[in-house]
Order: sequence, then structure tokens, then C-alpha cells
Amino acid sequence: MSEWIVRPARLSDLEQVHRLAGESPIGVTSLPDDRERLAQRLRLSETSFASDVAYPGEEEYFFVLERCQDGELIGCAGIQATCGYRQPFYSFRHETLVHASPELGINNKIHALSLCHDLADCSALNAFHVSDAWRDGSAAELISRARLLFIASHASRFSRRVIAEIVGYSDEAGRSPFWDGLGRHFFGLEYAEAERLDATQNRAFMAELLPHYPIYVSLLPDPAQDAIGAVHPKARRPYDILIDEGFETERYVDVYDAGPTLEAALDRIGSVTGSRRLQIEVSDVRQDGPEWLVVNEGLEAFRAGLVRSDIVDNGALRIGAADADALGIKTGDSVRAVPSKGAQA
Repeated sequence: MSEWIVRPARLSDLEQVHRLAGESPIGVTSLPDDRERLAQRLRLSETSFASDVAYPGEEEYFFVLERCQDGELIGCAGIQATCGYRQPFYSFRHETLVHASPELGINNKIHALSLCHDLADCSALNAFHVSDAWRDGSAAELISRARLLFIASHASRFSRRVIAEIVGYSDEAGRSPFWDGLGRHFFGLEYAEAERLDATQNRAFMAELLPHYPIYVSLLPDPAQDAIGAVHPKARRPYDILIDEGFETERYVDVYDAGPTLEAALDRIGSVTGSRRLQIEVSDVRQDGPEWLVVNEGLEAFRAGLVRSDIVDNGALRIGAADADALGIKTGDSVRAVPSKGAQA
């Protein structure tokens, strides 16, 4: 039987979600350590799952990773249907500026960062956190990839391009070299306070205070330059999962800590293109059989799990009764499924 189940979060999960938010590193602004903001997010998520949606808008979908044996929540993750729908979505864009003097025979290419909102129409994977004890195992794979299968099952709710902002480097004291070298001079705030404001306030203050002219990277302190595109140790696992799915680090970094922004076209994401719609056959299965990630394609009733299963002669996916019950499915139902990464290794 599946050890964990991914399901839509409910307002009744607030206490446990707040605990998870408190565990997450500074920089996960989509998972604020603020009960009221979390409650607002859970309410919006419940409304989003319940709504009849023809195209992406202000919807946000929030999922939790539940341990089956006792109902404890050990992780969470979200999807924002449209990044810039309700408020501006800013990033720094990598650019190369050319400074040349034909008379002197000098041609210099300068690395710069420019404030932009190029990604405002993308869908975003966010709010990812799995408790330390389970981060390096298959639980993290389950909740990260389950979101992708949800998108594949309900593609009209999302953009054709998906991004994920990865938390950038900060030290054990919570200091970000990039923020100290740049943002602090414009905001007069420490990194943690700036991230808290971003998580709990309207983002308009960013446009008011961030520099609108290109930032010449060579003029930043060396630690700030080194932090551009660097990944926080606790964010390495979600970063690796998405890179394995076909996401790429292209032209953008976060405006606070310069963590990389991953991007992928929907039709280039491994779990989206590699998943199959199959009918279910509930029967006994071999416990040493292949492991599949299976989702039931519901909305409010969405469930995802890693289960032992195999393809039978009629093309159906056979799973055990306990797993079928946990996923809310029965013989003849259609599911979306993809082999687990462990099964593919």
C-alpha cells in the first residue's frame, strides 16, 4: 500500500500547514509563516479546486503530502495558475550589454541584470516543502511530480509555459550575499524582513524601490556575484527533480536572493509527455512489481500515490484494493500514470 497520498489541502489542515511553513527556509515566500495568510491561501485553493475553469486566471492550487498510517502532513506544494494575474511578478533577467570604442579597439561584453515581468503569464510551481526526514526519498518525488500530472490532467487551467523559482543561497544565519550586495541598499531592510514583506504584502513596493536600470554584475561584491543562480541546500532536492523533468535554467533569477528560475514548455515536461491514461483493474498485485505514480484525475477529489502495479493483457493498470481505496478509484475508472523514477532507474 502507498505510504503517502497527495491530496488537495483543506482549511482544516491549517495547523499542520503552518508547522510546515515554519520548517521551510527563508525565501519560500509562497509559504509564509503567517497563519492568516496561509488561511487565505487555503481558502483560495479550495475555491480554485471547486471552480469551473476554462482558462488560467487567479486560481491557486495547494496540495499536501499525507502519511497514510496516521494522517500527519509531511510536505506541501502548490501551483499558481497565472503568475502576474493579481499583482506584478518581477524577476531579474540576464542580459549582455556591449560597450565598444572602435577608435580604441575595445569591445567589452558586460553581464547585467535587468528588472522585468516577462514571466507574468506563466504558471508557477511554488510552496514546495518536505520535512527533512523525507526530503531525500521518494516522498519528495511524489508531491513534486503529482503536481505535474495534475497539470497534465487539467491542462486548460494552466499556461503553456511553467516556471519554478528556486530558493537562492543564504547562510546558516539567514543572510543572503546577493541581497546584502544589492537589495539592502535600496530597501534598507535585512533579507529575512524583505522576504517576509513579499510574502505578506502587496508586491507593488518592489517596483517602487528596486532599480529600474540594468545592474552591472561586475560592480557587485564578489559574494553577491557568486550567489547569482546558486541554490539553497534545502532547495537542492526540488531543483534536481525539476531538472530531471526537463526544466532548464534560462534567463531569470529571483530579485531577492538571485535563486534560479526554472522554465519548461508544458509539452517538454517529462511527467506530462510520459504519462498515460489507463483504465484500472483492482486485483491482487505482486509486492515486488513495478512502482507507478498514479493520479485519479479528479479536482476536489484528486489523489496521487506511488503504488505497486503492472499493465495487464487488456492494457489496464492493475493495482491492489488498498491502493485503489486510498486513491478513490475502482475497476473501470480512468487514471493518469507514469512509472516512478525508481522504476525507471
